Amino acid sequence: MFEKIELVQGVTLYVRPTTQFKTISFSFKFRNELTKQSASERTVLTNVLQHSNAVYQTTAAYRSALDELYGAVLYFDTAKKGTAHTLYMNAEVVNDHYLSHEKVLAPMIEMMQTALFKPNLQDGVFKPSVVTREKQIIQERIESVFDDKARFAQQRLMELMRPDHVASISANGTVADVQAITPTTLVAAYERMLKEDTIDIYIVGDVEVAAITAIMKQAFPFTAREAMPETRSTTPAKQEVTYVREQQTMKQGKLHIGFSTPVRFGDVDFAKMQVFNGIFGGYAHSKLFMNVREKESLAYYASSSYASHHGLVFVTSGIEAVNEKKAFDLIKAQLAAIAAGDISEREMTQTKAMLQNQLREALDSARGQIEVYDQYKDLNEIFTVTAWSQKWQDVTKEDVMQMAQQVELKAAYFLSGKEEA
Repeated sequence: MFEKIELVQGVTLYVRPTTQFKTISFSFKFRNELTKQSASERTVLTNVLQHSNAVYQTTAAYRSALDELYGAVLYFDTAKKGTAHTLYMNAEVVNDHYLSHEKVLAPMIEMMQTALFKPNLQDGVFKPSVVTREKQIIQERIESVFDDKARFAQQRLMELMRPDHVASISANGTVADVQAITPTTLVAAYERMLKEDTIDIYIVGDVEVAAITAIMKQAFPFTAREAMPETRSTTPAKQEVTYVREQQTMKQGKLHIGFSTPVRFGDVDFAKMQVFNGIFGGYAHSKLFMNVREKESLAYYASSSYASHHGLVFVTSGIEAVNEKKAFDLIKAQLAAIAAGDISEREMTQTKAMLQNQLREALDSARGQIEVYDQYKDLNEIFTVTAWSQKWQDVTKEDVMQMAQQVELKAAYFLSGKEEA
């Protein structure tokens, strides 16, 4: 799918030449260890790099320069993946093939160079006024989780299941660590990112591999670095099931339940767990949706998700406080039913079809192709749509039963209105 070229040690270029799109898409992914401090520093850094640099010192000038490149897009953000924190720069520009006279690829690459290598500094550090402003924006973003009750409930569940663990660290960091950032510490984090992070660079579009590789080598002369090792997220010692209830001023209750599974991303049973999650609560035909929401009307919504890098399965639901016990018991009953073999051929067929459709839909966009490949390239095999679809097709009812039998309840968190307490 992508051609892989190692630019230097720890810096890899992935190119997918295709005539599928009229644009050329770029994605730079800088990866390093996920900690509260690094997540906080790098998230503030993305905002600082996003809005100004030494060439375009105001947001307006920056946006105007991109608009002149036929509406080109360039933005920074952060995410987390397993034990790694990723700072990424994404860009997209129209392919020169579709322009009569003006060429925009070279100016776009220069814009990316500027964004990465020419920050808006004052006396060798980021401008204090800019840092202060962006710190406040990130702090407000982190605090906004309190207003989104579903996100808040999920955060509290993670804190119960994996306290002081990499799995419970937000990609945005913490308020305390954001407040501790100074222009000096931020420029140090920026320099570490350029010199030490493992870097994956993706390009999708109608390009010639050798030519674009030569351009990228010259434009982005990163130095060699030790590649970040793939680290498996640790599993804490066996613990008693935790059930916590809290109240806030709100209407709809949030019941979030956490389970563990020994099956992780890349394990031989990974595809089986994906099918299990689809049947359990991943789709509109799943047992949680059909039985908890539709048949018994105990939830406004009910679904499950599989955090494969940490071996966790989550159930999220919105319920009335009076239905707490009924909903909790019925959710557990759906897991028990799958473990006992209560799985219809329709559930198996529809789940496999949905997994395949999701994968195909993701590949309809250049950004989707990048994200899918970035996820699956870490497997010890060459990823293809056909091969992975076959893995799902090969999953049997007995396989799904076995996956369900390994899923263990670990914690539950119920957030309800004070008036309902």
